[in-house]
Amino acid sequence: MNIRKAVQSDLPYIVRMISEDKLGKIREDYKEPLPKSYFDAFSQIDADRNQELIVVEDIDKSIIGTMQLSFIPYLTYQGGVRAQIEAVRIREDSRGQGVGEYMFKWAIHRASDRGAHLLQLTTDKKRPDALRFYEKLGFTASHEGMKLHFSN
Repeated sequence: MNIRKAVQSDLPYIVRMISEDKLGKIREDYKEPLPKSYFDAFSQIDADRNQELIVVEDIDKSIIGTMQLSFIPYLTYQGGVRAQIEAVRIREDSRGQGVGEYMFKWAIHRASDRGAHLLQLTTDKKRPDALRFYEKLGFTASHEGMKLHFSN
């Protein structure tokens, strides 16, 4: 497997993966051609040095996984940096083959290399399998997260 920074031509594969799970089916709009909003978002992510949109390729160079790493500088921890993982997806036919563990080990090393003092993530309570997977990797449910959605 190979992990690399995503390029714009990867967008259809990434959006397809994020739209195929039970929650993505509700909130995403995967179609060809992709809506402009995905290209706009990619441009913003790509231009921000604190954002890394990542893809995982198999031996045939097919994209089988994706995630976004965000590096958040802040004042606590004496001006520390917190890394956050978002939008983790594994292509359905590649699940259960160690791809997720490979991605997370890479992300843990990447966050450490960038000087982050912690790596955090959120997971929807409707995904108990994901929660068990993250705990197996050493993540702890140390905080209760909350969100406020806007109707834009």
